[in-house]
Amino acid sequence: MSSTTSTLTSLMGLQLFTRLFTFILNQALSRLASPIAYGIAAIQFDLMLSTILFLSREGVRGTLLRVKPISETEDTGKATLDPKKDDATMNVGFVPIIIGVPLALVTSLLYMATAGMETRKQPHFQLAVGIYVAAAVMELLAEPMHNMAMTSLKIHLRVRAEGVAITAKTLATFLVLVYDVSRGDEGGDLALLAFAFGQLWYGSSVFFIYLREFGRGGLITRMEKNPSGIYFNHDVLALSMTMTSQSLVKHLLTEGDKFILSWFSPLQDQGGYALAVNYGSLIARIVFQPIEETLRLYFSRTLADITVASSPPSSTQASETSIPALKKAADALITLLQMQIIGSLFVLIFGTNYITLLLNVLLPPQYLNTSAPRVLEAWIWYIPVLAVNGGLEAFIASVALTKDVNKQSRWMVLFTVLYVASAIVLYRLDLGDAALVYANIINLSARIIYACRFSHTFFAAHNASSTLKWREVLPPWSLVFGLTISAFFIRLSETMHSATKAVQKEGRIGVLSRPVLIHVAVGGILALSCGTLWAWSVRRFLTIPKRFKPKTA
Repeated sequence: MSSTTSTLTSLMGLQLFTRLFTFILNQALSRLASPIAYGIAAIQFDLMLSTILFLSREGVRGTLLRVKPISETEDTGKATLDPKKDDATMNVGFVPIIIGVPLALVTSLLYMATAGMETRKQPHFQLAVGIYVAAAVMELLAEPMHNMAMTSLKIHLRVRAEGVAITAKTLATFLVLVYDVSRGDEGGDLALLAFAFGQLWYGSSVFFIYLREFGRGGLITRMEKNPSGIYFNHDVLALSMTMTSQSLVKHLLTEGDKFILSWFSPLQDQGGYALAVNYGSLIARIVFQPIEETLRLYFSRTLADITVASSPPSSTQASETSIPALKKAADALITLLQMQIIGSLFVLIFGTNYITLLLNVLLPPQYLNTSAPRVLEAWIWYIPVLAVNGGLEAFIASVALTKDVNKQSRWMVLFTVLYVASAIVLYRLDLGDAALVYANIINLSARIIYACRFSHTFFAAHNASSTLKWREVLPPWSLVFGLTISAFFIRLSETMHSATKAVQKEGRIGVLSRPVLIHVAVGGILALSCGTLWAWSVRRFLTIPKRFKPKTA
């Protein structure tokens, strides 16, 4: 648990630093790059890159997380990697390179052949695509070392690598764009190259930081036969391939909005959608993503003796040693889901009431006429289902056997059909690009139902269904009442002071006007009050017991 807590703290610290840092620079990037260039880079190029990386490495990463720390030092008790103990298992970490390099070439050629004429006419389009492919290859070369770091619980190494990489990426993009603008009338043609070079700096930074830690041996000399004469652990490789095949369907669901946008939405609106998603996903990436990754690591470690990758449990009867592990896993799942739901309620109550005011301050003027405002308003409702789904699917990814993954893949096909059908219907209802966000809400709601059913079945199969107390995920009634009252007073404050109209009329300077300051202060006081009310209602869970001190004579 201490290791898991340290992992969560490190990952949240990484996300907080990188997202806030990139948020500040994205404000500058969105003003330096046109919505068209921003849309191509953030939607189409990012889709090509994520297709290469996700399909190459996601299944392998998920499988190798189940590998226990290979050794522990006697002095510190910390996990370290013994390269010679199970080479056949860790060699599976080279599979993303084997899959990814040819996939990168095929994906980039297919993208350039199918891109729209307006996209292909953008300056340096083909060169930018080539640089993105090189960036993807650099990240894939780092995969064996990344898996070695995660398996040996060297979370600090990943934090350092990705922290430095995201900083280098954003600064490189920003500097090239500044140079492009400084060229005056001759400039304006380097926007795509700016984003491409930024991504190349990201991939290169990750690779060289890992290489510095593990040396050439982390990349080359480990690809050797183990004493039994095989390169790969067949059981681990089989589960990796099964999870990789599922990644295709999951990728279509995760990136479905970008697929649809790339085909049907104008480039101007693609830029607006991309900017809106970058802003809207701040909470998801800073808070929810680290929680999901930590849960996967925690469940994989806690239930490693119960869910062996090579074979299902021999009996449904829970053993005496498995009951404590199952209870820990159930408590962690329920507690995290409750925290995510409570956090989501705060976002819904305060976000829906202040989003319009925030948009007029946050968005650059050229994006106010794109799809960005409507998409951000829809994102407020997307955050709760995104949070809950992430925690539940982290559990599935940690404990699912090959047959479970195959079953989930079949359901994923149905979820994909549901998503596409929902998006088409909502588009016809004139919801614009926001239809993609609402379609994702419908899709994730269906996946949440499936994940809850899977979790219940898993614990029931081990005679531990009583440890999974679903009622405890519900927030305290006192907090729900407080948030409801807060919503009423916020609406009343908006009616009385017309804060949003003041900002729309006066522009950003209107933020300093008396009506706006009063309206924001009302929301801040109510949010603080609700937070205090929640802390009081769960005080018994937050109390830290004092250490026992023996009486002295």
